[in-house]
Amino acid sequence: MKMNTLYSAVLLCCMPVTGTFAAAMDRSGQSISAFLQPNNYFEAGISILDPTVEGRDAGTSETTRHIEDMGNDYYFASAAIKLQLTDQISFGLLYDQPFGADVEYNGSNVFVTDTNTTILPTATMNTLRTAKIASSTPLGIAAFAQQAGIPLATAQVMYNNNIATPLGKTKDLIDAAVAKQVDAGIAQVNGLIGQGSTKAEVDSHNLAMIFGFQPNKNFNLYAGGVYQTIEGNLSLRGQATSVYNGYDATLKETSGVGWLAGAAFQIPEIALKASVTYRSKIDHDIETIEKLPTLPALALLGDNVAAAATQIATASGDTKISTPQSVNLDLQSGIMKDTVAFANIRWVNWKDFELRPVKFGMVSKVVGQLPTINRPDGFNLLQYSKDQWNATIGVGRKLNDQWSGNVSAGWDSGAGNPVTALGPTEGYWNLGVGLQFSPAPNYFIAGGVKYFWLGDAKGQVASQNAGNEYVADFSDNHAIAYGLKIGYKF
Repeated sequence: MKMNTLYSAVLLCCMPVTGTFAAAMDRSGQSISAFLQPNNYFEAGISILDPTVEGRDAGTSETTRHIEDMGNDYYFASAAIKLQLTDQISFGLLYDQPFGADVEYNGSNVFVTDTNTTILPTATMNTLRTAKIASSTPLGIAAFAQQAGIPLATAQVMYNNNIATPLGKTKDLIDAAVAKQVDAGIAQVNGLIGQGSTKAEVDSHNLAMIFGFQPNKNFNLYAGGVYQTIEGNLSLRGQATSVYNGYDATLKETSGVGWLAGAAFQIPEIALKASVTYRSKIDHDIETIEKLPTLPALALLGDNVAAAATQIATASGDTKISTPQSVNLDLQSGIMKDTVAFANIRWVNWKDFELRPVKFGMVSKVVGQLPTINRPDGFNLLQYSKDQWNATIGVGRKLNDQWSGNVSAGWDSGAGNPVTALGPTEGYWNLGVGLQFSPAPNYFIAGGVKYFWLGDAKGQVASQNAGNEYVADFSDNHAIAYGLKIGYKF
C-alpha cells in the first residue's frame, strides 16, 4: 500500500464523532491518534450531539407521568498538533473536552416541582402528620387547660370523655387545634422546597503534552503530562429529591494534573498500526457553594435530627473528586488495496468515581439513619456501579485521490443499571458513516454522522445509589451525533 494511500486510510479512521455519547460523563473518547500521524500534523474538530432521552415516573414514585426529553444538545471541541523534532523524537499537544453533562428536566414529573410537590412522599407525610399530631396532643391539652383556667388533670378528663363546652366538644376542639398547628408547620416546611426543575451541567478541558521516542520505524514509545480543569452546576428539584428539593451546588472551576503513557507498533507497508494508551486518574479539590433551603425540614424526621441542621447550615469545604483512569486500545490494518479495517476499545474506571459535596454528605448521613433509607454512612450525590467498556469497529476506503469514506459500528456497556437519573441510559449501539475530502495531498476536511440506539435504564436518586430501587424508567431513546474536522500535514 502506497504511503499517500496510507495517509488517507489512517486519517479517515479518526472519525470526528468517536466518543460523543458514552457511559457516565465520558464524551471525547480521549483519542491519541493525532499524535501517531507521520511527520508534522495539525487538526481541529468539533462534535455535536442531539439526544432524545424520555421516560416515565416509575418504581418508588407515586405517579406514572411522562418524562419529556431531558437531554440537552451540546457540543465539544478538540485540537492537536504533532511535531517530528528528529527522526526519533516527537512532541505533541492534544486538547479535548473529555468529560461533561448537560441535562434538564421539564414538564410534569418527579424531577420538576409543581403545586402538588411535598417535601416527602405523600404516604410518608401522612404517617409523619399522624405521629406529629399524636405527640403534640398533650401540649394541646395543656394549652386548653391554661386557656380555660382549669387544672391539667381536669382538662385531661374532659378530653378523654369529650365533654361538651359552649364552643364545642373538648376532644374535637383540641384535636382540631393541634391538627391546625401541625398542618401549618408542614405547610411552612413545604414552602421551603425549590421551584423549577432538576438540571446539571459539567464542563471539562484537557491539555496533554506528549513526548514520543521512535527507536525504529516500527515502534513508538510515548508519555506525557496532562493538565485538566473541571467545573459544574447542579440543581435538584421535584418530588423524587425529597429533603434535597431546592439543593443547588456550584462547583467552581479547578485544575488538576495527571499523566499518560503508551506504546504503538506499526508496519507502514501494510497500514498496520496498534497502540495502547493509559491515562491516570486526576484528583481535584473543588471549591463548592451549596444551598439547601429545606434544612428546617429535618425537624419532621425527629428532634435529634433537627439538632444537626444548625451544624450543617454552617458547614463548608472543598469537594474531592477524581476523574477516572482509562485505557484505549486502537488497531488498524490494511485488508486490500486502498482499504483498511479498524477497531477501538476503551475502558474507563467509573466504578471508583464518586461525588459527595460537604453539606450534601452531612445531610445524607442524617437521612441515611432512617430505616427506609438504611445507609448509615450516607450516600453520594453521584456514583456508578460498573466500569465502562466501549468498542468500535469499521472499514475505511479511499474512493479516489480526493475522496475517502468509512462505515463503523459501536457498542458501549454503560456504567450500570439502575443508574443516576442525571444520565439515565445503559450504554448504546450505534452506526456511523464518514467522508473525507482532500483538495490537496497535505490537507483535508472530514465529516461524519452517527446514530445511537440508547440502552433502556432505570433512573435513581442519590439515596438509592448501589441499590435496586428507582424512581423513573427510560426506554426507546436515541441520539444523533455530527462531527467536522480539518487536518493539515506539513
